[in-house]
Amino acid sequence: MTSPRSPVGAHVPVAGGLATGGLKYAAEIGAEAIQVFVANPRGWALPAGRPAEDEKLRARTDVPVYVHAPYLVNFGSPSEETLAKSIATVRHSLVRGRAIGARGVVVHTGSAVTQPYDQAMAQVHEHVLPLLEEIPEDGPDLLLETMAGQNNMLCTRVQHLGPFFERLEHHPKLGVCFDTCHAWAAGHDLAAPGGVKETIDALVSTVGEGRLKLVHANDSKDPCASGRDRHENIGTGMIGTSPFTDLFRHPATAGLPFLIETPG
Repeated sequence: MTSPRSPVGAHVPVAGGLATGGLKYAAEIGAEAIQVFVANPRGWALPAGRPAEDEKLRARTDVPVYVHAPYLVNFGSPSEETLAKSIATVRHSLVRGRAIGARGVVVHTGSAVTQPYDQAMAQVHEHVLPLLEEIPEDGPDLLLETMAGQNNMLCTRVQHLGPFFERLEHHPKLGVCFDTCHAWAAGHDLAAPGGVKETIDALVSTVGEGRLKLVHANDSKDPCASGRDRHENIGTGMIGTSPFTDLFRHPATAGLPFLIETPG
């Protein structure tokens, strides 16, 4: 039996409108799936959408769409202001994601910063679970993206997703976005023989089958276990090309979109 083919795409700029700009760029590079920002990735503003653009994007059911939540989001933050803004921002991303027909909203798993891990994870339970409960059946999944390993991060290696799924009660709208550069930086040696299989097997064993929904396919400027999140074009970084071949062939990624986040 032949495995379903994975569409390959990219994070796209949206100057001129989510559909007008995003789909134009996608067509230029031959992207079969896209990821967009629906707000400033480095700010807290929550802009309203443009209904005509939303409808155009929602109508393109042949192009899977994903939203990346702004980078400032951190449910583990000891700052009440940051926590409140993070909740509002992800809620906005989920609502906007549904409006454009997005399949998932990617969110970074965050950092405890200066507070104990257990306290930060208690915040995840208290604030993220209600967000998941708000998502309607036809709304996007919330996709957790593991981090590169710096600054007291709550979730770097794929096994660290276990406590997240436990505290979020294995909610049916919860999924995972696997970023190759982040995993490499966190210490998963994808370039070692069998490294990709070992990593993805561990991910599936931790969160369960069917929870992996999206792959961010990025090479890395830095060595394995560096803790540094610096993306590079595939084949010109330190991961190399072979691990991406292995990733395509793993049963858990069959049919999943692969998105690059590097220009060029």
